Amino acid sequence: MHKAIVENAFERMDPAGKSCFFLSLAATRLLARKHKLTTRLIELASLEAAVVPERYQRSIGTLGLAGQIKLLDSTIGVAGAGGLGGFVLELLARMGVGKMIVVDGDNFSDSNLNRQLLATESSLGQPKVKEAEKRIAAINGSVEMVVHNCRGNLKNMPEIFSECNLVIDCLDNLPSRFDVEKICRQLNIVMIHGAIAGFIGQLAVIRPESPLLSKIYGNIAESGLEQGVEVQLGNPAVTPAMLASFQSVEAIKYLAGLEDVLPGNKMLIIDMQSGGSYQVVLSG
Repeated sequence: MHKAIVENAFERMDPAGKSCFFLSLAATRLLARKHKLTTRLIELASLEAAVVPERYQRSIGTLGLAGQIKLLDSTIGVAGAGGLGGFVLELLARMGVGKMIVVDGDNFSDSNLNRQLLATESSLGQPKVKEAEKRIAAINGSVEMVVHNCRGNLKNMPEIFSECNLVIDCLDNLPSRFDVEKICRQLNIVMIHGAIAGFIGQLAVIRPESPLLSKIYGNIAESGLEQGVEVQLGNPAVTPAMLASFQSVEAIKYLAGLEDVLPGNKMLIIDMQSGGSYQVVLSG
């Protein structure tokens, strides 16, 4: 396979002025059809042969060949395909995360149009996960999408997320977030938590051995709260786009084995109105 890839590759200067070998999307598809393989497997073999799939040309300088291979080999779960989830799915598909498993039981409504990437006037009334599936297929055919058009809960999520390397929390209610944290702890995988309100976003990378949501929100069972301050402040379009980018970066760093993943005892707060960001140490 490596020989066939090299024969179909072309050489040119990368953006940094270094001579590299690349494989076009057309050549990737041709090899996949000829050898009856997925384009994802062709891309993996290409990277192993030090030939860069052209679609990832602008990522390799940051990730390296090994990092891109790790992304293509990864499986992530995304809980929620709305404001945060739509942007997270798009960004990680463009980066080449190999498999994404998405759970969301909602349909698009008018109020989603202000901020949800997958919401269009023509998609109103349609299941969010189905629109996500179509969008990702149009962006990166090498990404395998598995969608679950249902609300995730303590009964179904252990099976839904059983093969994931991590799960990204893109939810809008506290009980479901606590359920996801519990399932991630049960499955021994990382959860990337995100929440937004107004121009503010918060982010935490929660390790299975150190749950954090009770430190952030208190005891949900005692408070009885369904949603937080976002109900009063709302979610302008820029906020989910901003925080989804931060969530995606943490996922990429973790999956690709890069440095400086957010520590497990800290929460990052980003305030776009003041232009500041800071880390909060969570203890107790």
